[in-house]
Amino acid sequence: MLSTQLAELLAGRPAGLDETFDLVAGFDDGLTGGLGRLDPRGTAALTDLAGALAGSPLGVPVAEAVAKVAAGSVGQEQLTALAGGRTALLGAAHDALLAGADAALGRSRAPWEPPTADTDAGPAVDHVLGGARSWLHELAIAGWRGVDHDLVAAAGQTIDTLYAQPRLRRLAVLLDGLAVELRACAPVATMDRPPVRRWADLWARALLLAHGGGWSAPPGPGPTVSGRLLVLGVDVHEHGTAVQLQAHGLLEADDGGPSRLVRTGVTAAKVDTIVGPAVWRLFARYPVLLGALADRRAVRVTDLPLLPGGDLLWRDERARPDEVVDPFAAARVRLAGALAPAVPPLDRHPVRIAEPVLVEGYRATVRTDDGAVEFDLAGAKVEVDLDRLPSCGPLTPALLRASSACLGLLRWDGGRWLLQPLGVQATVKKQTTAVHTGDWAAGPTDPKVVKAEARAGDAVAVLRERAGRLLRR
Repeated sequence: MLSTQLAELLAGRPAGLDETFDLVAGFDDGLTGGLGRLDPRGTAALTDLAGALAGSPLGVPVAEAVAKVAAGSVGQEQLTALAGGRTALLGAAHDALLAGADAALGRSRAPWEPPTADTDAGPAVDHVLGGARSWLHELAIAGWRGVDHDLVAAAGQTIDTLYAQPRLRRLAVLLDGLAVELRACAPVATMDRPPVRRWADLWARALLLAHGGGWSAPPGPGPTVSGRLLVLGVDVHEHGTAVQLQAHGLLEADDGGPSRLVRTGVTAAKVDTIVGPAVWRLFARYPVLLGALADRRAVRVTDLPLLPGGDLLWRDERARPDEVVDPFAAARVRLAGALAPAVPPLDRHPVRIAEPVLVEGYRATVRTDDGAVEFDLAGAKVEVDLDRLPSCGPLTPALLRASSACLGLLRWDGGRWLLQPLGVQATVKKQTTAVHTGDWAAGPTDPKVVKAEARAGDAVAVLRERAGRLLRR
């Protein structure tokens, strides 16, 4: 039954979705050339954006902002309105896609309840936010094609000041990351294809965070929960200088009620020479979490803070190992009736959709033109996201081709649904074997990988020893 419902989801698209993305693309094209020198095509794109929002609470401020831009005089308030309009359109697309996924999966979702926040930032914080808005204003006027090293360098002092304010750390990290990307690409005018959608996403989110108010502060700790956490799988986000483990699971709270879908993540700094299974050694501070992944155990958690968006703030000292639990068995019994978390307003973006699903009874095929792996579900095909397979785990395209069941994350990317595997049941040497991305959390179990690591040496230990030697000098 689930395969049939997913097939219907994969075969259709929400009404107006393509038109919404076209509106956003038109705005992004205008931002690429610079809002300070819009051509007729860019002005028409902004006019279309205002028309789409005319019946919403943002209709009037967005229309006024478009008129100001067309007249050649746009201020920070008008830019914030345009960023809000763009974000609202993508939020509507997110909601339509997520509603379709929830319906196909038979999933209930908690309503969003705005957290209580202190909106009185104070003059010091207002001044810092003003500096951030000023730099984002300069970016919008110049456009991505006008970004050079001098424009990027102008953000340095503002970012340093933001880092000094704990409640503005989220904005500081966002602006710092955007500035690093722009610096690496400057002058952007020489680039063939700048990532305009990504940079516009970061710009709009940063401008809304810099507007102040309740959401400029980091989310509060929220209530604490205790209970049994059944880990379904782990998504590894790896970068040259950082890596994050984001575990998806089902929380059976001690206070009763239905099981809840939750996420929990831990992050570590790294260098680009630490790759493959060595990545797990960066998380030695979290033995309970790593043990749960490697041994496929449930975890008893006590008084872990739960954020409104469904994220558990992991504290390894507040967790202890529980019994061994098969993630596939847990998903078959618990996943359909689990309560999904609400989505915070600024997180309502199609690319942030990552819904845990269990698919079975499919036929794995390989496309002849590009080698992509697809799962055939009742006649509808979903492409497997091979690019997200982590190098630190045992999952391979060959296992996916031999699989008959998959625990993964349903994502929206590039205009279509994708399935990111977190674990599969596959036939290997005539035996059904379960393989998960976190199986090597306590060290690789494949003899060939163990030998290769032994020959390469322990990069983490070497770097730590060298760092310790430098610090002792």
